[in-house]
Amino acid sequence: MSSLLLLRNSVRASSVIGGVRRVTDALLRVHPRRFIIDMSYSAHFMDFKGSSIPSTMKKLVVTKLSPNFREAASMQTVAVPTPGDADLLVRNRFVGINASDINYTAGRYDPSVKPPFDAGFEGIGEVVGLGLSASSRYTIGDTVAYFGSGAFAEYTVVPAKESVPVPSVKPEFLTLLVSGATAYIAFKRLGDLAKGETVLVTAAAGGTGQFAVQFAKQAGCHVIGTCSSNEKAGFLKSIGCDRPINYTTEDLAKTLRKEYPKGIDVVYESVGGSVFEVAVNCLANKGRLIIIGFISGYQSASGIPQLRGGTLPVKLLQRSASIRGFFLPHFISDYREALGSMMQMFAKGKLACEVDCGDLAEGGRFVGLESVFRAVDYMYAGKNLGKVVVEVAPPSVSNCKL
Repeated sequence: MSSLLLLRNSVRASSVIGGVRRVTDALLRVHPRRFIIDMSYSAHFMDFKGSSIPSTMKKLVVTKLSPNFREAASMQTVAVPTPGDADLLVRNRFVGINASDINYTAGRYDPSVKPPFDAGFEGIGEVVGLGLSASSRYTIGDTVAYFGSGAFAEYTVVPAKESVPVPSVKPEFLTLLVSGATAYIAFKRLGDLAKGETVLVTAAAGGTGQFAVQFAKQAGCHVIGTCSSNEKAGFLKSIGCDRPINYTTEDLAKTLRKEYPKGIDVVYESVGGSVFEVAVNCLANKGRLIIIGFISGYQSASGIPQLRGGTLPVKLLQRSASIRGFFLPHFISDYREALGSMMQMFAKGKLACEVDCGDLAEGGRFVGLESVFRAVDYMYAGKNLGKVVVEVAPPSVSNCKL
């Protein structure tokens, strides 16, 4: 930190030199000169007084490759990291739970990465420390969200260029980072949605499904959404879903064949397995099926659900239909625009961002980093309505004016 202080104060000193000739001797006598290395200015970089940054913190570390999150990750106490020149130190207030968290702990995204490594993809919180270059855009107390590795921690170092300023530390903003962005960009780049088309969203009341429903409605489409309870069906109606299908009380395949004999134009699919097969069989001529995941298989050893795909080429050919895969990191060039657009919609009340903090979960609300384990189990049990979010820490009480 001393090198940052020295550099910052050197820059500050040089900027003062040009105007010092205009400062009267009397003013200089009232305000004595300060040394170049001014320890009181350290608050600009690490807000020790205002935020009471401890020397250690807790974080979740993947110590064993496994799709079983409880088996793969462990809680560790480590030193609070110091941000580099272009970095922010963020005190995480909320972190998001994603189906892909266990793909990451299983080592499926990058086989070259070996344990130990940090877990968690997205967080939101306050800036409590920063490097010199980062201080040109941010300051202590700013609220930011980010999409990157290592979010399952009480404090995370995040590159300033990868941080997103947000008006406040609301968990609703967290829903946009991965879940919202996936639906927004997938439809924009792969959906080719047209007014009047029929769109099927599987797991529609989940973290990303809720956004797919709303974006399809905004495009003027008729939207069908699958879910597992009447409560979720009611929620789907509240966000514009034309035909919620509770697959625990209705047969999905029979319902789609009976009510939509001409087929489905676009499918936003995240379940896989038998649901994927039903979706393929219900595609209309020139239909598009967008695969954003297959959660039904993630907990297995292979991570891939069983699929009877021997006749798939024939089915696609007969209908001039297509299957399109979507993986968010491949569309990062679209990310900023997507996030900005969604934040505007949310601010104007045109986008619902449902958050599930586990208030109805066994064991109660997800509070504290140790709750991440329960939150992952809760999501994979299909109990969530909206995006699953863990509250890492309560709001800080600070008298800092920076």
